[in-house]
Amino acid sequence: MDSTALDQAISELSTAKQRWAGLPIADRLDYLSRIRTLLAGRSEAWIALAAKAKGLRQDSPLLNEEWLGGPYAVLTWINAITETLQAIDAGTDPLRGSKVSERADGQTVVRVAPHDFNEWLLLNGFSTEVWMEPGVTAANVRDHIGSAYRTPRSTGQVALVLGAGNVSSIAPLDLLYKLYADNEVVVCKLNPVNDYLGPTFEEIFAPLIEDGFLRFVYGGADVGEYLCTHPSVDSIHVTGSERTHDAIVYGAGPEAGDRRERDERVNTKPVSAELGGVGPTIVVPGPWSKADIEFQAEHIATQKLQNSGFNCIASQVLVLPEGWEHTEALIAAVRTALDRAEQRPAYYPGADDRRQGAADAYPQAEALAGNRTLVTGVDATDPKAYAFTNEFFAPVLATTTLPAESAAEFLELAVTFANERLHGTLGANILVHPRTIRELGPKLDDAAAALRYGTVAINAWTAVGYLSPRATWGAFPGHTPDDVQSGIGVVHNALLFDRPQKTVVRGPFTPFPRSISAGELAMSPRPPWFVTNKTALVTAERLTQFAVDGKVRRLPGILMSAMRG
Repeated sequence: MDSTALDQAISELSTAKQRWAGLPIADRLDYLSRIRTLLAGRSEAWIALAAKAKGLRQDSPLLNEEWLGGPYAVLTWINAITETLQAIDAGTDPLRGSKVSERADGQTVVRVAPHDFNEWLLLNGFSTEVWMEPGVTAANVRDHIGSAYRTPRSTGQVALVLGAGNVSSIAPLDLLYKLYADNEVVVCKLNPVNDYLGPTFEEIFAPLIEDGFLRFVYGGADVGEYLCTHPSVDSIHVTGSERTHDAIVYGAGPEAGDRRERDERVNTKPVSAELGGVGPTIVVPGPWSKADIEFQAEHIATQKLQNSGFNCIASQVLVLPEGWEHTEALIAAVRTALDRAEQRPAYYPGADDRRQGAADAYPQAEALAGNRTLVTGVDATDPKAYAFTNEFFAPVLATTTLPAESAAEFLELAVTFANERLHGTLGANILVHPRTIRELGPKLDDAAAALRYGTVAINAWTAVGYLSPRATWGAFPGHTPDDVQSGIGVVHNALLFDRPQKTVVRGPFTPFPRSISAGELAMSPRPPWFVTNKTALVTAERLTQFAVDGKVRRLPGILMSAMRG
């Protein structure tokens, strides 16, 4: 798009920004209702486009990723934010149905999932909590919800959203968050990697576009640069790389690094960002069986291979206990799972170069089937290890080991390692046997508290947090533009928390029915997001249909498909 068209889009938004800022909640809810209806009618077209672009056959179980990470994620967020806004408008409790508690150290915890019986049934054994920043108490947490509605700005603003090219729901969720949480109209520049979805998005969001509150624009880095410096753009949100963030804030060219060192910003607009990083999966030693090893190997392979590895929270470093009797068996099982998973193209630009970078850094790198790479034995004591400081953003997994005499000692060492050696703070995973959980007692929660990550998943993958609409999504708070790592601020957050610190997800260590014999009260089978789940596509489609209308008659079909997975 040329500058004239971009200026026109910004001018139209500037004209409408004050109207949006003063729009009653009832009218905002009407837009959400109309968008939900349009999305339901265009979701199949959305998926067909994504399948073609990513080289997936139309009946591949892997298409569940496009349903869950596309229409489903947007629909569930719309449903959740609708409930929140209805409560704010009626003056009732937005946290109705959410348990509020405090940890022993006083930190306030809000359980945001399961939110109702349907969530409890469909994701049985999974739960999600949002942990608040210090100073937020169980008594005042409701005072820290929805500041844009308690104390709205007196003037409207225009936000620029720079969409991501990997997961198709990111741009829609980010623009909705700017509209409904930050109270700003939006110009959304789609990433050239997935801007093929632009016409479909324009159809889905037509009500907002027609009334001047949203514009989609297209183009490369030059368009993004023009919009970032446009005098009528008040704020910027970017999902992408740390390099992109720094180019926005500190400019390009050889002097950009020096400007960053001096924190000399060429762009002083507020910039929020979600930027990925090096995600760990910590394996706590315990009495794992052969079945446990095989299931968790599938879990780890999923954390790496989902979306062909092009996820900001793809597991990158598998942190294992040195000397544990099952370490080598688990590595072997992970190797097999990576090797056998359905092949797919590495569709995201630059993947081959990033894989080669890992291979160049590690002579022991193993080329597996298709485009996958496994790097074992990375030295945990090397603070500048390539695998610890560079996000692969490709189907490449590394392993490292830490010595410890006990599970508690290993967990403490692993937390320190993740916090101090790995670049980024977006998401961390912990895999731990139920018996070990009981032995650890409060030390497991203390480890979750100590991990400086925006989402911590215990016996789950942090992507569950991404799909939990009432959870927060973003880096651990405290980053600054000159050391941004995984970003600044949060999105999703359908309960509109003003001061969240992190999201903590918990899941069952074993699938049903083995979960019962393991002492876990969970009926979840192999999750539908697993790359090994053969009925995942059907389950994901049915979950999306349920998100559209909430009809109870759909539940048996969802559960039957899930159990066959």
